[in-house]
Amino acid sequence: MINGAAPLQRIGQYRDVYVVIAVILVVIMMVLPLPAFLLDILLACNISLSLLVLLLSMNIREPLEMSIFPTLLLLLTLLRLSLSISSTRLILLHANAGNIIRAFGNFVVGGNYIVGFIIFLILVVVQFIVITKGSERVAEVAARFTLDAMPGKQMSIDADLNAGLITEAEARQRRRQIQREADFYGAMDGASKFIKGDAIAGIFIVLIDFIGGLLIGMLTKGYDFQRSLNTYTLLTVGDGLVSQIPALLVSTATGIIVTRAASDNNLGYDLNIQLLSSPKTLMITSGVLMVFAVVPGLPFVPFFILSGLFGMLGYALWREQASTESTTAAENARKELEERRQPESVLSLLQVDMIELEIGYSLIPLVDSEQGGDMLDRITMIRRQCALELGIVVPVIRIRDNLQLPPNSYVIKIKGIEVGRGQLMLNHYLAMDAGNVTERVPGEPTKEPAFGLDALWISEEHREQAEINGYTVVDSPSVLATHLTETIRSHAHELLGRQEVQTLLDSLRNDYSAVINELVPNLMTIGEVQKVLQSLLREQVPIRNLVTILEALADAAAISKDLDFLTEYVREALARQLCRQYTENDVLQVLTLEPQWETVIAEGIEQTERGNVVSIDPRLLQLLFAALKQSLDSTALAQPVILVSPRVRMALKRLTERNFPSLVVMSYNEIAPEIQVQTVGMVKWPHED
Repeated sequence: MINGAAPLQRIGQYRDVYVVIAVILVVIMMVLPLPAFLLDILLACNISLSLLVLLLSMNIREPLEMSIFPTLLLLLTLLRLSLSISSTRLILLHANAGNIIRAFGNFVVGGNYIVGFIIFLILVVVQFIVITKGSERVAEVAARFTLDAMPGKQMSIDADLNAGLITEAEARQRRRQIQREADFYGAMDGASKFIKGDAIAGIFIVLIDFIGGLLIGMLTKGYDFQRSLNTYTLLTVGDGLVSQIPALLVSTATGIIVTRAASDNNLGYDLNIQLLSSPKTLMITSGVLMVFAVVPGLPFVPFFILSGLFGMLGYALWREQASTESTTAAENARKELEERRQPESVLSLLQVDMIELEIGYSLIPLVDSEQGGDMLDRITMIRRQCALELGIVVPVIRIRDNLQLPPNSYVIKIKGIEVGRGQLMLNHYLAMDAGNVTERVPGEPTKEPAFGLDALWISEEHREQAEINGYTVVDSPSVLATHLTETIRSHAHELLGRQEVQTLLDSLRNDYSAVINELVPNLMTIGEVQKVLQSLLREQVPIRNLVTILEALADAAAISKDLDFLTEYVREALARQLCRQYTENDVLQVLTLEPQWETVIAEGIEQTERGNVVSIDPRLLQLLFAALKQSLDSTALAQPVILVSPRVRMALKRLTERNFPSLVVMSYNEIAPEIQVQTVGMVKWPHED
């Protein structure tokens, strides 16, 4: 048994061929004569297609649902012009253009040729001046505004992507949508000229039919003037109407599409909802119409009937809304009662945000865009900056107002635990002394929250003077943004979980599948890769060069699974990157340890089941800290770096990271060949004379 859908499927395979053939035939019709019966069929098809386009335009929710409309407009215009040329040929040669044209002519003319011409001219004016001109202007403005808004829309998409609100696929889809909108409205701006030209061509064709018909009828066919007038006026008006009515339908569809704003429903639904949404407005309209009905001189019956219709409609809508509200209230009460009876779901309460920013109520203007706050944009830039500098994707930062906080205070939390706190003064500036202040300015003493520097809150009037006196002056949003950025940097290793590592690996898999497939899970687990990356981030080593890190891990993991060894191996692979972080003009200024200290630290390293631990006599440890502090104070390095042997690097870092968090510990193996090392001090052994 043959499947009934098969023939339709075979036909659908060649739909592109059918379209090409149809377009070619439309062009051929301009040249080849058509018999009257075929012209009737094609005119009926033209009216049907125009009506179909109008109905489709009313049922779309957004213009892009008919993205082919500009091309379709061109094809329909071409079809109408071809039919007009064919009908003109039949009118002038045979004084007969088929039944449809004659029927339209008889219906409109009705024995009065002047009335027929006037009606035709009115249709042309309505189409040309009102609908076509308006649609053309709307399409032009829409195209211009769409193009002007493209950069802002692109930035908005990038901001949402950086904030984690949308995925990369959604971002690409939205960018494609914006490009399609620009292309559509640009095409509509040009396609609207087709309708304008079609209307002008219709006027000329009617004049040619009328004048040429009179001349041919009297000179070649032997008709008297009255017979020629009767015959050709009827056919001319009918031909004009048959062409202008489909053109009017299509131009109306054009106006509907270009004026259609994006909606979740079609035009009919939106009109019903938006026009009939207010019973009060309908009742007022009914009252005004009743006033018109009783005004002397105005017809009573029409206004009275309309007043009654609007009044009944308004009353019915009011009853419906009241019933709906009561039903909704009862349903809400029932659902609330059922929720109270059911066991409470506490799963949502278990979720902990990775990063939170809680602010007092006085700081709400910083995050409220309607009040001029740009904190949300700054957070987007912070996430972008961290991605570029650290190589991690910072999770979405939740911002909440907390009435329990002091009005001008804020709190930064990592995984629900407070890690930073500060105070801001709106409409004030933070003036910090970087050591170049020549004269103090009046202000309220405070501490810069990110680095703990002494600072002053100053008013706007003292800002310029503070800058002249050598202060570093920043506004309140910048203070908060800096504090948030530094907090993320110092806790970056806590933000990198297994899922985040998996996401990073997935992003590289298409281009670097070889190293990833070799490493995970054959040599290392996701958790082990995570711990190595966390160790790097804990020491402020960016992991953006993830390919190099993974390749180093693939090489080292075949030798040992010790995480400390793997971390040190990766650091050596990143030697050039590490050096560039702390060098100036290819010169690395460092402190060194006396050999006795390295011996003590090396002897204190013990291997356990949980990795290497460092155990040193507390008295020696205090002496080490004292000697280290003395060396740091004497050298006064902007970025202190201590250079030690590879065997004690990690141990020394673990010993000093609490007391000297900004101290960078590097090994000799991490020095790139092109870097010059300059020793500016040495941590002395205390027993040395």
